[in-house]
Amino acid sequence: MNLKELARKLDLSPTTVSRALNGYPEVNEETRARVAAAARRYNYAPNSRAIRLATGKAMAIGHVIPIAARHEIVNPVFADFIAGAGETYSRSGYDMVLTVVPDMDEERVYRELKARGTVDGIILHAPRLQDARLALLTEIGFPFVVHGRVTEATLPYSWVDVNNRRAFLRATEFLLDLGHRRIGLINGLEFMDFAFRRRSGFEQALAARGLTPDPALMASDEMTETAGYRAASRMLGLAAPPTALLVSSMISAIGARRAIQDRGLTLGRDVSVIIHDDELSYLRNGEAVPIYTATRSSVREAGRLAAQMLLDIIADPASAPQQRLLEAELIIGQSTGPAPQA
Repeated sequence: MNLKELARKLDLSPTTVSRALNGYPEVNEETRARVAAAARRYNYAPNSRAIRLATGKAMAIGHVIPIAARHEIVNPVFADFIAGAGETYSRSGYDMVLTVVPDMDEERVYRELKARGTVDGIILHAPRLQDARLALLTEIGFPFVVHGRVTEATLPYSWVDVNNRRAFLRATEFLLDLGHRRIGLINGLEFMDFAFRRRSGFEQALAARGLTPDPALMASDEMTETAGYRAASRMLGLAAPPTALLVSSMISAIGARRAIQDRGLTLGRDVSVIIHDDELSYLRNGEAVPIYTATRSSVREAGRLAAQMLLDIIADPASAPQQRLLEAELIIGQSTGPAPQA
């Protein structure tokens, strides 16, 4: 059955049926429920081309990735977010358009996507402390949702984020409670908003215990295995090495663990490690008992939430900006223990 046939059975216009199925606010609840029931009864599956014709929508969402961040495409965190978002798009009959562009062409690509009507909205990835993309997308009238936040933003905007500051504050407090005083931070690039917030939580926890952060025990780099290994190796080679490491990703932590083992040390006994984002589909944190103690948040769920938020904004462009702040759990694994005695 196609859209026109379903509309005839309901004695409604194809446009009304399409709008009802896609949650447009101008369709009343009674009509929306009637259309949904008929769609189930007749086993109707929306035809993307018909929806585009009826609504004037592209029925697609854009994800634009600058070449400088192209490694994110193979990052399991990015993959889980995309998988979660894709589930939501699929249920609503939307496609996903993933575009990798040179950094200097990013503004041009957003303008072209809007002008051509290729996508109906944008998910903004990897926000920085200052991010000109918010003003650009607002200026050209492109619906968007940010995965993360922009600390120095002055414009209202919609976002889904995990509470990075609180996650790292709690993780640092946990290590301090275990008696650790020399704690290293292996962070992401700190012009990125999430990394700035994580460092803020780390420093806040230390300050509350009367401790001053040691610059020698802090590193900011791409969250790769190699960067994690180099940072941990440097810190463990200090005259007063850390007894614990707080690491911004599981991938970086794999490198840190290699550095620990290279020095003949034991993870969780000689050096404690806490990681972030361990609930990943293709990079599991052990089986029944987690390998790493972790601040856990579901990136896949964040993808679902961000996608649904954007679809709601597209359906009702006049709606107020939405925000969703997720809290991370502290999961105790085998990688942490009491600070070793001097």
